[in-house]
Amino acid sequence: MSLSGELPYQRVLLKLSGEALAGDSGAGIDPEEAAYIAQRVREVYDLGVQIAIVIGAGNLWRGEPAAKLGMDRSTADHMGMIATVMNGLALQDAIERLGIGTRVQTAVEMNSIAEPYIRLRAIRHMEKGRVVILTGGIGSPYFTTDSAAALRASEIHADVIVKATKVDGVYSADPMRNPEARRYSRLDYQQVLDQQLRVMDTTAFTLCQENAMPIVVLDFWNPQDLVKALSGDASVGTLISG
Repeated sequence: MSLSGELPYQRVLLKLSGEALAGDSGAGIDPEEAAYIAQRVREVYDLGVQIAIVIGAGNLWRGEPAAKLGMDRSTADHMGMIATVMNGLALQDAIERLGIGTRVQTAVEMNSIAEPYIRLRAIRHMEKGRVVILTGGIGSPYFTTDSAAALRASEIHADVIVKATKVDGVYSADPMRNPEARRYSRLDYQQVLDQQLRVMDTTAFTLCQENAMPIVVLDFWNPQDLVKALSGDASVGTLISG
């Protein structure tokens, strides 16, 4: 794989929710959904872009609701971190079946099944043309995988975070409830804060703002949108930057 100097982004971090692997059921791991994600990753890989992925665990476990029901929050969050590793392994299998070398790294050490997260090793894997799946959150409770995405993107010097959603960008209101809602093609960080637009949790978004990390929000389930956005098509998704 060789990088193209014509592309606006050379290294991207793709943020996926755990539900992306679940399919219509909303829970568990659907191999067909894993294959769909892998195909989208391959299309980006074929552009010559270096790829890291952070995936959530909402399809398997949610720590915050469990904590509200009385479970110790740290215990609940650690279970969620472990669940992200399960999702990462499923995604690794799907991507490798397309012939792309993939490594799973985890902030929660599981040496027999995944590498420990080491920043320079992750960068080196990408430089060698491998996809790196970063799991285990940041290794500490009370932080979301959005925060993990924001932190890891800064650590590996990604050019952009792509937030994969089921909506084709950021809207002025919920487009499902308000037909008058308009999609923004571009926003700056302060506009997102002033308008209280839900892009990421506050900790994650502040980290992006402080490190000038651009965010592209797009519809991952519209097959062409990811490649278009990473090829510089401003008509796709919403770009949030300084």
